[in-house]
Amino acid sequence: MFIQTETTPNPNSLKFIPGRIVSNSGQIEVTKKDQINNDLVKNLLSINGVTGVFLSKNFLSINKEQNVEWEDIKHIAQSLIGEFYLEGKEFIYDTKDKLENNKEFKEIEKKIIKLLDTKIRPAVARDGGDIQFIDYENGTVRVKLKGSCSGCPSSTMTLKQGVQNLLKHYIPEVKDVEAIQ
Repeated sequence: MFIQTETTPNPNSLKFIPGRIVSNSGQIEVTKKDQINNDLVKNLLSINGVTGVFLSKNFLSINKEQNVEWEDIKHIAQSLIGEFYLEGKEFIYDTKDKLENNKEFKEIEKKIIKLLDTKIRPAVARDGGDIQFIDYENGTVRVKLKGSCSGCPSSTMTLKQGVQNLLKHYIPEVKDVEAIQ
């Protein structure tokens, strides 16, 4: 099985595209082996230098330490992912126990979330990452960057010139966008 890879704007993140469904239950980012009961993700996190795995619908991104070369990780990861699917498994992550967010959003927050979901998230996903709305208060939108976007050198520029400008254009009440860890 061929696992395609794509570089991302983050030199410490690589996007793996198996041509199959990766997550059947939305996006999830895992940085510690004890966060998930999934052998493949645990094995990927066990590769020397790997700091995180981000799973999306049709790709996964692997983040690494800056001092480790991709050649030391890439082929091992491709092999593990390929073996996983060759065993007949349909997707890497599937849970029916996904926690639902019962928070009631204000009207402006709903507008922000809709813009993030329709205009920003698809662009961020192309680069192997995700953006999650955290909150809105006094003109400031707080988001969390995941996957390849987490720790990316160009994420600040993307956040200010892309996300902030787009939100300010459609929602004049938005004055600033900041990323939280």
